[in-house]
Amino acid sequence: MQFGVFTVGDVTEDPTTGRTVSEAERIKAMVAIAVKAEEVGLDVFAQGEHHNPPFVPSSPTTQLGFIAAKTSKIILSTSTTLITTNDPVKIAEDYAMLQHLADGRVDLMMGRGNTGPVYPWFGQDIRNGIALAVENYALLRRLWREDVVDWEGKFRTPLQGFTATPRPLDGVPPFVWHGSIRSPEIAEQAAYYGDGFFHNNIFWPMSHTQRMIQLYRSRFEHYGHGAADQAIVGLGGQVFMRKNSQDAVREFRPYFDSAPVYGHGPSLEDFSRETPLTVGSPQQVIERTLTFREHVGDYQRQLFLMDHAGLPLKTVLEQLDILGSEVVPVLHKEFAAKKPAHVPDAPTHASLKAAAERARDLETIKEPTA
Repeated sequence: MQFGVFTVGDVTEDPTTGRTVSEAERIKAMVAIAVKAEEVGLDVFAQGEHHNPPFVPSSPTTQLGFIAAKTSKIILSTSTTLITTNDPVKIAEDYAMLQHLADGRVDLMMGRGNTGPVYPWFGQDIRNGIALAVENYALLRRLWREDVVDWEGKFRTPLQGFTATPRPLDGVPPFVWHGSIRSPEIAEQAAYYGDGFFHNNIFWPMSHTQRMIQLYRSRFEHYGHGAADQAIVGLGGQVFMRKNSQDAVREFRPYFDSAPVYGHGPSLEDFSRETPLTVGSPQQVIERTLTFREHVGDYQRQLFLMDHAGLPLKTVLEQLDILGSEVVPVLHKEFAAKKPAHVPDAPTHASLKAAAERARDLETIKEPTA
């Protein structure tokens, strides 16, 4: 089981002070969060991709490459890479380059994003969103797996004898998660390829998350990648913790109430009851997170949003200390004790490389001798 944090990189006024950090401060804060995440023993740091205010992470590979130079163990991921409006050729090359720089500590999450206007900004039509996701990803897989590609599709110019450079590290493409909140077509796509499915359920009741993941699992098995409970699943969530739950609620409430994404709507109490948002003590976070398995089965990755809504960096780093010292060690132990032996761990570059080497060895054994 992998535990980590993800950030959407919003630049939001702190409602308790009225101060808004600069873009430079926010970008550097994201780096500090990634470094701290590794320091406290987390497995993954992931960042989104946005091309509009109030968000700053428009170039994930640039920032993740910088973070790679400051870390040595943590997996660097995205949440999300826009498969619909980015050129698959550029994605193939950018993330292969990042693989080399990070010694393989890279995977990525494909998605369509949460901002409709991004489509015309990059010359696309939002009405083609699903079709773009399907066609672009099919091309991306070929670019990573074939040295020379001839290709023709609907949404970009054809390719003739094209080779994406650099080639994936060790001949092993980054592992891909397909992120979706509500689109069954994306769950189907993840299942078809045997990729991971990440449901960022911070805005939805667990009943909806359960239905989406059940669909993905059943289709994963249908396509012959393994039993349904062997499918690779990730979940999102958000937590805020203090030693005493009353202190956590009191401190977090003004941030929740003013948040540009989910503020000005349901109360903190209603939102906490209907979604995975957990505001309270570390023990409450542990107990709530352990219940997710009851709804979706054994899963491989849990990412928490911890730096949203104008929370100051000092507070976020304190949250990471609590997460790393009091919460994740218990979750690691509890999830590991309950996971059946046949359920796989989350793929890593090392495990994918080993699997590729085993497959090559088997092919060599099967080849007829002269």
